Amino acid sequence: MNLVKTKPPLFSTDNLKALDALNLAHFISFAPYVWEASSLLKEKQILDIIENSDGATIEEIVSLVDISHYGVRILLEAGLGIGLIYMKEEKYCLTKAGYFFLNDKTVVTNFNFMKDVCYEGASSLKESIEKSEPVGLKCLGTWDHIYEGLPYLEEKAKKSWFDFDHYYSDITFDDLLPIVFKHQPQKVMDIGANTGKWSLKCMEYDKEVELGLVDLGVQLNVAKQNIKEANFGDRATYHEMDIRDPKNTLPKGYDIIWMSQFLDCFSDEQIVDILKKCHAAAGENTMVFINETFWDLQDFEISAFALQMTSLYFTTMANGCSQMYDSKVFFKLIDQAGFKIVEQHNMQGIAHTLLGLKKK
Repeated sequence: MNLVKTKPPLFSTDNLKALDALNLAHFISFAPYVWEASSLLKEKQILDIIENSDGATIEEIVSLVDISHYGVRILLEAGLGIGLIYMKEEKYCLTKAGYFFLNDKTVVTNFNFMKDVCYEGASSLKESIEKSEPVGLKCLGTWDHIYEGLPYLEEKAKKSWFDFDHYYSDITFDDLLPIVFKHQPQKVMDIGANTGKWSLKCMEYDKEVELGLVDLGVQLNVAKQNIKEANFGDRATYHEMDIRDPKNTLPKGYDIIWMSQFLDCFSDEQIVDILKKCHAAAGENTMVFINETFWDLQDFEISAFALQMTSLYFTTMANGCSQMYDSKVFFKLIDQAGFKIVEQHNMQGIAHTLLGLKKK
Protein backbone atom coordinates (compact mmCIF):
# COMPACT_ATOMS: atom_id res chain seq x y z
CA MET A 1 0.00 0.00 0.00
CA ASN A 2 1.37 3.41 -0.96
CA LEU A 3 0.97 5.73 2.02
CA VAL A 4 2.90 8.65 0.52
CA LYS A 5 0.69 11.72 0.45
CA THR A 6 0.83 13.85 -2.66
CA LYS A 7 0.18 17.56 -2.56
CA PRO A 8 -2.88 18.81 -4.43
CA PRO A 9 -2.14 21.00 -7.45
CA LEU A 10 -1.57 24.65 -6.68
CA PHE A 11 -4.70 26.81 -6.51
CA SER A 12 -6.99 23.76 -6.56
CA THR A 13 -8.81 24.51 -3.31
CA ASP A 14 -10.63 27.43 -1.70
CA ASN A 15 -9.71 26.89 1.94
CA LEU A 16 -9.62 30.42 3.34
CA LYS A 17 -11.95 31.05 6.22
CA ALA A 18 -14.66 33.58 5.37
CA LEU A 19 -13.13 36.34 7.51
CA ASP A 20 -9.66 35.79 5.99
CA ALA A 21 -11.18 35.84 2.51
CA LEU A 22 -12.99 39.09 3.28
CA ASN A 23 -9.78 40.61 4.65
CA LEU A 24 -7.94 39.65 1.47
CA ALA A 25 -10.67 41.21 -0.66
CA HIS A 26 -10.36 44.46 1.30
CA PHE A 27 -6.56 44.36 0.96
CA ILE A 28 -6.89 44.01 -2.82
CA SER A 29 -9.39 46.90 -2.90
CA PHE A 30 -6.82 49.25 -1.40
CA ALA A 31 -3.79 47.71 -3.19
CA PRO A 32 -2.65 50.92 -4.95
CA TYR A 33 -2.30 52.71 -1.62
CA VAL A 34 -0.73 49.64 -0.02
CA TRP A 35 1.99 49.86 -2.67
CA GLU A 36 2.46 53.63 -2.43
CA ALA A 37 2.62 53.72 1.37
CA SER A 38 4.96 50.72 1.57
CA SER A 39 7.22 52.26 -1.05
CA LEU A 40 7.40 55.58 0.83
CA LEU A 41 8.01 53.90 4.18
CA LYS A 42 11.01 52.27 2.56
CA GLU A 43 12.18 55.18 0.38
CA LYS A 44 12.08 57.66 3.29
CA GLN A 45 13.95 55.13 5.47
CA ILE A 46 11.22 55.09 8.10
CA LEU A 47 11.36 51.30 8.24
CA ASP A 48 15.16 51.43 8.53
CA ILE A 49 14.92 53.85 11.44
CA ILE A 50 12.46 51.57 13.23
CA GLU A 51 14.63 48.50 12.58
CA ASN A 52 17.91 50.11 13.62
CA SER A 53 16.50 51.61 16.83
CA ASP A 54 14.64 48.45 17.82
CA GLY A 55 11.45 50.52 17.86
CA ALA A 56 10.92 54.29 17.70
CA THR A 57 8.34 56.89 18.68
CA ILE A 58 6.76 59.13 16.07
CA GLU A 59 8.70 62.12 17.44
CA GLU A 60 12.00 60.26 17.03
CA ILE A 61 11.13 59.32 13.47
CA VAL A 62 9.97 62.84 12.53
CA SER A 63 13.29 64.26 13.75
CA LEU A 64 15.20 62.02 11.32
CA VAL A 65 13.22 62.33 8.06
CA ASP A 66 12.27 65.10 5.64
CA ILE A 67 8.50 64.62 5.99
CA SER A 68 6.01 66.55 8.09
CA HIS A 69 4.65 65.15 11.34
CA TYR A 70 1.33 64.64 9.56
CA GLY A 71 2.99 62.77 6.68
CA VAL A 72 4.90 60.48 9.02
CA ARG A 73 1.77 59.81 11.06
CA ILE A 74 -0.41 58.71 8.13
CA LEU A 75 2.38 56.54 6.72
CA LEU A 76 2.96 54.85 10.07
CA GLU A 77 -0.74 54.24 10.54
CA ALA A 78 -0.94 52.78 7.04
CA GLY A 79 2.06 50.60 7.87
CA LEU A 80 0.15 49.20 10.83
CA GLY A 81 -2.77 48.15 8.67
CA ILE A 82 -0.52 46.80 5.93
CA GLY A 83 1.33 44.70 8.48
CA LEU A 84 4.84 46.12 8.14
CA ILE A 85 4.94 47.56 11.68
CA TYR A 86 3.18 47.18 15.04
CA MET A 87 2.82 49.23 18.22
CA LYS A 88 4.51 48.37 21.52
CA GLU A 89 4.49 50.82 24.45
CA GLU A 90 4.05 53.91 22.21
CA LYS A 91 6.84 52.77 19.92
CA TYR A 92 6.58 51.57 16.34
CA CYS A 93 8.31 48.23 15.83
CA LEU A 94 9.09 46.18 12.73
CA THR A 95 6.96 43.09 12.09
CA LYS A 96 8.36 39.94 10.53
CA ALA A 97 6.80 41.03 7.24
CA GLY A 98 8.50 44.42 7.61
CA TYR A 99 11.83 42.70 8.19
CA PHE A 100 11.45 40.55 5.08
CA PHE A 101 10.28 43.56 3.05
CA LEU A 102 13.55 45.31 3.93
CA ASN A 103 16.01 42.44 3.95
CA ASP A 104 14.92 39.37 2.01
CA LYS A 105 16.93 39.31 -1.22
CA THR A 106 14.12 37.87 -3.31
CA VAL A 107 11.61 40.41 -2.02
CA VAL A 108 14.02 43.33 -2.48
CA THR A 109 14.88 42.20 -6.03
CA ASN A 110 11.20 41.88 -6.93
CA PHE A 111 10.30 45.22 -5.35
CA ASN A 112 13.06 47.15 -7.13
CA PHE A 113 12.11 45.55 -10.45
CA MET A 114 8.47 46.49 -9.98
CA LYS A 115 9.33 50.03 -8.86
CA ASP A 116 12.00 50.93 -11.41
CA VAL A 117 10.84 48.94 -14.46
CA CYS A 118 7.12 48.08 -14.24
CA TYR A 119 5.41 50.62 -12.01
CA GLU A 120 4.64 53.46 -14.43
CA GLY A 121 3.50 51.14 -17.20
CA ALA A 122 1.34 48.88 -15.03
CA SER A 123 -1.80 50.94 -15.65
CA SER A 124 -1.53 50.02 -19.34
CA LEU A 125 -2.44 46.39 -18.66
CA LYS A 126 -5.92 46.57 -20.22
CA GLU A 127 -4.71 48.31 -23.38
CA SER A 128 -1.70 45.99 -23.65
CA ILE A 129 -3.96 42.93 -23.53
CA GLU A 130 -6.33 44.42 -26.09
CA LYS A 131 -3.53 45.32 -28.52
CA SER A 132 -1.13 42.44 -27.73
CA GLU A 133 1.52 45.15 -27.44
CA PRO A 134 3.63 46.34 -24.48
CA VAL A 135 1.86 49.70 -24.25
CA GLY A 136 3.47 50.47 -20.88
CA LEU A 137 6.94 50.35 -22.42
CA LYS A 138 6.50 53.91 -23.66
CA CYS A 139 7.22 54.99 -20.07
CA LEU A 140 10.79 53.76 -20.56
CA GLY A 141 11.47 54.35 -24.24
CA THR A 142 10.27 54.12 -27.83
CA TRP A 143 11.20 50.53 -28.65
CA ASP A 144 9.02 47.73 -30.03
CA HIS A 145 10.02 45.49 -27.12
CA ILE A 146 12.13 45.97 -24.03
CA TYR A 147 15.05 43.82 -25.20
CA GLU A 148 15.95 46.38 -27.87
CA GLY A 149 16.15 49.05 -25.20
CA LEU A 150 18.03 47.29 -22.41
CA PRO A 151 21.39 48.99 -23.10
CA TYR A 152 19.67 52.38 -23.19
CA LEU A 153 17.52 52.22 -20.05
CA GLU A 154 18.17 54.78 -17.35
CA GLU A 155 20.75 53.40 -14.94
CA LYS A 156 18.33 52.66 -12.08
CA ALA A 157 15.92 50.80 -14.37
CA LYS A 158 18.76 48.98 -16.11
CA LYS A 159 20.26 47.84 -12.81
CA SER A 160 16.92 46.63 -11.46
CA TRP A 161 16.12 44.80 -14.70
CA PHE A 162 19.44 42.96 -14.83
CA ASP A 163 19.41 42.31 -11.08
CA PHE A 164 16.00 40.68 -11.48
CA ASP A 165 16.93 38.72 -14.59
CA HIS A 166 20.29 37.51 -13.28
CA TYR A 167 19.06 36.75 -9.78
CA TYR A 168 16.56 34.21 -11.03
CA SER A 169 18.74 32.68 -13.75
CA ASP A 170 22.27 32.85 -12.38
CA ILE A 171 21.37 31.13 -9.13
CA THR A 172 20.62 27.96 -11.12
CA PHE A 173 23.75 27.85 -13.25
CA ASP A 174 26.08 26.04 -10.84
CA ASP A 175 23.43 23.38 -10.24
CA LEU A 176 22.74 22.91 -13.93
CA LEU A 177 26.29 22.78 -15.31
CA PRO A 178 26.94 19.17 -14.16
CA ILE A 179 23.60 18.05 -15.62
CA VAL A 180 24.36 19.59 -19.01
CA PHE A 181 28.02 18.59 -19.15
CA LYS A 182 27.42 14.94 -18.30
CA HIS A 183 26.60 14.78 -22.02
CA GLN A 184 30.21 15.84 -22.75
CA PRO A 185 29.43 18.49 -25.37
CA GLN A 186 32.16 19.92 -27.55
CA LYS A 187 30.02 22.74 -28.88
CA VAL A 188 27.17 24.54 -27.11
CA MET A 189 24.79 27.02 -28.74
CA ASP A 190 23.50 29.64 -26.26
CA ILE A 191 20.31 31.14 -27.69
CA GLY A 192 19.30 34.38 -26.02
CA ALA A 193 22.83 34.74 -24.70
CA ASN A 194 22.14 38.15 -23.15
CA THR A 195 25.35 39.38 -21.46
CA GLY A 196 27.08 36.01 -21.92
CA LYS A 197 26.88 34.77 -18.32
CA TRP A 198 25.93 31.19 -19.17
CA SER A 199 28.49 31.02 -21.97
CA LEU A 200 31.18 32.24 -19.59
CA LYS A 201 30.12 29.67 -17.00
CA CYS A 202 30.41 26.91 -19.61
CA MET A 203 33.87 27.99 -20.72
CA GLU A 204 35.04 28.18 -17.12
CA TYR A 205 33.55 24.76 -16.35
CA ASP A 206 35.04 22.99 -19.40
CA LYS A 207 38.35 24.27 -20.74
CA GLU A 208 37.76 22.82 -24.22
CA VAL A 209 34.10 23.55 -24.97
CA GLU A 210 33.24 26.06 -27.68
CA LEU A 211 30.25 28.40 -27.49
CA GLY A 212 28.06 29.87 -30.18
CA LEU A 213 26.09 32.86 -28.92
CA VAL A 214 22.80 33.87 -30.57
CA ASP A 215 21.05 37.16 -29.77
CA LEU A 216 20.27 40.67 -30.97
CA GLY A 217 23.28 42.82 -31.79
CA VAL A 218 22.88 45.14 -28.81
CA GLN A 219 23.08 42.15 -26.48
CA LEU A 220 25.89 40.36 -28.31
CA ASN A 221 28.06 43.46 -28.11
CA VAL A 222 27.93 43.28 -24.31
CA ALA A 223 28.50 39.52 -24.27
CA LYS A 224 31.42 39.83 -26.68
CA GLN A 225 33.12 42.39 -24.45
CA ASN A 226 32.60 40.26 -21.33
CA ILE A 227 33.99 37.17 -23.02
CA LYS A 228 36.95 39.10 -24.39
CA GLU A 229 37.79 40.40 -20.92
CA ALA A 230 37.70 36.82 -19.61
CA ASN A 231 40.19 35.79 -22.35
CA PHE A 232 37.80 33.24 -23.85
CA GLY A 233 37.37 35.00 -27.19
CA ASP A 234 39.04 32.19 -29.15
CA ARG A 235 36.32 29.74 -28.07
CA ALA A 236 33.29 31.89 -28.90
CA THR A 237 31.47 32.66 -32.12
CA TYR A 238 28.61 35.13 -32.48
CA HIS A 239 25.41 34.81 -34.49
CA GLU A 240 23.55 38.10 -34.55
CA MET A 241 19.89 37.68 -35.39
CA ASP A 242 16.31 38.38 -34.46
CA ILE A 243 15.17 34.81 -34.03
CA ARG A 244 11.56 35.88 -34.67
CA ASP A 245 12.40 36.69 -38.29
CA PRO A 246 11.18 33.79 -40.48
CA LYS A 247 14.17 34.26 -42.80
CA ASN A 248 16.72 33.58 -40.03
CA THR A 249 17.98 30.05 -39.41
CA LEU A 250 20.14 28.68 -36.62
CA PRO A 251 23.63 27.30 -37.28
CA LYS A 252 24.09 23.53 -37.26
CA GLY A 253 26.78 21.37 -35.70
CA TYR A 254 26.15 21.92 -31.98
CA ASP A 255 25.92 19.09 -29.44
CA ILE A 256 23.85 21.16 -27.01
CA ILE A 257 21.30 23.88 -27.76
CA TRP A 258 20.69 25.94 -24.61
CA MET A 259 17.90 28.40 -23.80
CA SER A 260 17.59 29.85 -20.28
CA GLN A 261 14.64 32.09 -19.41
CA PHE A 262 14.39 32.80 -23.10
CA LEU A 263 11.26 31.15 -24.46
CA ASP A 264 9.09 32.84 -21.84
CA CYS A 265 9.81 36.02 -23.83
CA PHE A 266 7.64 34.81 -26.71
CA SER A 267 4.04 33.91 -27.55
CA ASP A 268 2.82 30.34 -27.97
CA GLU A 269 3.14 30.54 -31.75
CA GLN A 270 6.60 32.11 -31.60
CA ILE A 271 7.81 29.40 -29.20
CA VAL A 272 6.75 26.71 -31.65
CA ASP A 273 8.51 28.56 -34.49
CA ILE A 274 11.73 28.93 -32.46
CA LEU A 275 11.69 25.29 -31.41
CA LYS A 276 11.16 24.28 -35.04
CA LYS A 277 14.30 26.27 -35.92
CA CYS A 278 16.11 24.36 -33.17
CA HIS A 279 14.70 21.13 -34.63
CA ALA A 280 16.10 22.01 -38.06
CA ALA A 281 19.52 22.81 -36.58
CA ALA A 282 19.71 19.78 -34.29
CA GLY A 283 21.25 16.44 -35.15
CA GLU A 284 19.80 13.12 -34.03
CA ASN A 285 21.94 13.19 -30.86
CA THR A 286 21.67 16.90 -30.12
CA MET A 287 20.21 17.73 -26.71
CA VAL A 288 18.08 20.84 -26.42
CA PHE A 289 18.03 22.17 -22.87
CA ILE A 290 15.37 24.63 -21.73
CA ASN A 291 15.71 26.30 -18.32
CA GLU A 292 12.38 27.87 -17.32
CA THR A 293 10.18 28.76 -14.36
CA PHE A 294 6.75 27.14 -14.61
CA TRP A 295 4.27 28.52 -12.13
CA ASP A 296 2.35 25.26 -11.74
CA LEU A 297 5.50 23.31 -10.77
CA GLN A 298 6.36 25.49 -7.78
CA ASP A 299 6.37 24.08 -4.26
CA PHE A 300 4.49 27.04 -2.78
CA GLU A 301 1.65 29.25 -3.94
CA ILE A 302 3.60 32.44 -3.19
CA SER A 303 6.28 31.36 -5.68
CA ALA A 304 3.62 30.72 -8.29
CA PHE A 305 2.05 34.09 -7.47
CA ALA A 306 5.34 35.89 -8.14
CA LEU A 307 5.58 34.22 -11.54
CA GLN A 308 1.97 35.01 -12.39
CA MET A 309 2.56 38.67 -11.56
CA THR A 310 5.74 38.62 -13.66
CA SER A 311 3.57 37.55 -16.60
CA LEU A 312 1.89 40.95 -16.36
CA TYR A 313 5.32 42.58 -16.82
CA PHE A 314 5.68 40.68 -20.10
CA THR A 315 2.25 41.92 -21.14
CA THR A 316 2.69 45.61 -20.29
CA MET A 317 6.44 46.22 -20.59
CA ALA A 318 8.29 43.46 -22.45
CA ASN A 319 6.47 42.40 -25.60
CA GLY A 320 2.70 42.16 -25.03
CA CYS A 321 2.40 38.47 -25.90
CA SER A 322 4.39 36.22 -23.55
CA GLN A 323 4.30 35.02 -19.96
CA MET A 324 5.68 32.71 -17.29
CA TYR A 325 4.05 29.53 -18.51
CA ASP A 326 1.95 26.74 -17.06
CA SER A 327 4.00 23.62 -17.84
CA LYS A 328 0.99 21.84 -19.37
CA VAL A 329 0.67 24.62 -21.95
CA PHE A 330 4.41 24.68 -22.61
CA PHE A 331 4.78 20.91 -23.00
CA LYS A 332 2.14 20.92 -25.76
CA LEU A 333 4.21 23.50 -27.65
CA ILE A 334 7.29 21.27 -27.35
CA ASP A 335 5.33 18.38 -28.83
CA GLN A 336 4.01 20.54 -31.69
CA ALA A 337 7.59 21.47 -32.61
CA GLY A 338 8.62 17.81 -33.02
CA PHE A 339 10.49 17.26 -29.74
CA LYS A 340 10.04 14.87 -26.84
CA ILE A 341 11.09 15.51 -23.24
CA VAL A 342 13.77 13.01 -22.19
CA GLU A 343 14.94 14.75 -18.99
CA GLN A 344 13.11 16.88 -16.42
CA HIS A 345 14.81 18.35 -13.35
CA ASN A 346 12.36 20.31 -11.17
CA MET A 347 13.07 23.01 -8.56
CA GLN A 348 16.61 23.87 -9.57
CA GLY A 349 17.96 26.98 -7.85
CA ILE A 350 14.94 28.80 -6.45
CA ALA A 351 12.17 27.94 -8.87
CA HIS A 352 13.44 26.53 -12.17
CA THR A 353 12.82 23.39 -14.18
CA LEU A 354 15.44 22.12 -16.61
CA LEU A 355 14.02 20.22 -19.58
CA GLY A 356 16.12 18.07 -21.88
CA LEU A 357 14.65 17.53 -25.35
CA LYS A 358 15.45 15.34 -28.30
CA LYS A 359 13.86 14.99 -31.70
CA LYS A 360 10.89 12.63 -31.79
